[in-house]
Amino acid sequence: MTFYQELQLNQAGSKSYIASFKNPKDKIKHTGIYLFKILLTVSFCTVFIALFCALFGNSNSIAGLAVLLSVMVFRNVDLGIRTSHGVVNIFIVFAILAAGPAISNQLPTGWAFLSNSIFIMLLMVLGCHNVIMYNHSTLVLAYLLLQGYNVTGEMFNKRLAGLFIGALLTAAVYYHNHRKKTYKRTFKSLFKEFDLSSARTKWQLRFTLTISSAMLIASLLDIPKPMWIGIAAMSVCVPFRSDTGYRVKYRAPGNILGSIIFLTAYFILPEGSVAYMGIIGGIGTGLSASYGWQTVFNAFSSLSTAVPVLGLQHAVLLRIFNNVFGSVYTWLFDRVFEPVLSTLINIVNFINSKFQNNISATE
Repeated sequence: MTFYQELQLNQAGSKSYIASFKNPKDKIKHTGIYLFKILLTVSFCTVFIALFCALFGNSNSIAGLAVLLSVMVFRNVDLGIRTSHGVVNIFIVFAILAAGPAISNQLPTGWAFLSNSIFIMLLMVLGCHNVIMYNHSTLVLAYLLLQGYNVTGEMFNKRLAGLFIGALLTAAVYYHNHRKKTYKRTFKSLFKEFDLSSARTKWQLRFTLTISSAMLIASLLDIPKPMWIGIAAMSVCVPFRSDTGYRVKYRAPGNILGSIIFLTAYFILPEGSVAYMGIIGGIGTGLSASYGWQTVFNAFSSLSTAVPVLGLQHAVLLRIFNNVFGSVYTWLFDRVFEPVLSTLINIVNFINSKFQNNISATE
């Protein structure tokens, strides 16, 4: 494996590759390459976000993160359709990211739920056709972050400009990296293959309703930043039900442990270190191969953002509550959704069958 190929491995892949060497010198060498990759990634992300903020304002750092995630993901992942159609698809996805969160923020709670459901479902159909690629963790996360950190006036105009540049950049990277791939499936195929009898469509619908309804409940309870509960639910609501149970098991405990470590660091480190804890969290996440430890370090990034806004105590308690509620709610919704949907499909099929029989009888 070349140096460049080794840099392309994910956390689990790098750790597995390092473990394959028996010679201690080889282990040290490839561990050094792994650490260099983490440093390179964190440095690139930091510079990218700083440059985006310089161009479009600090209030739009979240939009910069959305662009960064999209570029990094679609650099390696395609949409399963013809490349030219995928490029068009990316522009539509960014248009949804630009308009959807802003629209839902202007609507009353009930209408916001409907708006979120429509836009998230569109993102799922357009960008998450191949479920094993986990594109939802990028596209829907971007949607939720943009909704939770809304801007208005001049900053919103700058956000639109930033997302447009982001669409151009993502589309260019996507086309360059995937132009040689051949697919028969077209843009229309994404909608033609929408079928409630398929596992993929059922999951897309379950995911959409889980996230949207979780945020609806948070809004009705007047919980600050409903999108945080949406993100917690999103992290647990994955395509394969066995993985959902695994994530529910570790989501809340991981965040509780991460919050405790954050609190300890907050009181031990010098004043003003909160901003750097997000970087520590990013490095820790990069070094973690398991979901449990990734959840622990993700708490650092979230709390470093929330503490300056909500205060230490409120931010920590809200972080823990959001993740406990989001994970438990997702598990319960998953248990109810499948039988309810199956019952509804059977009723529709029965009615349709009766209707067809009546038509045949009259003929």
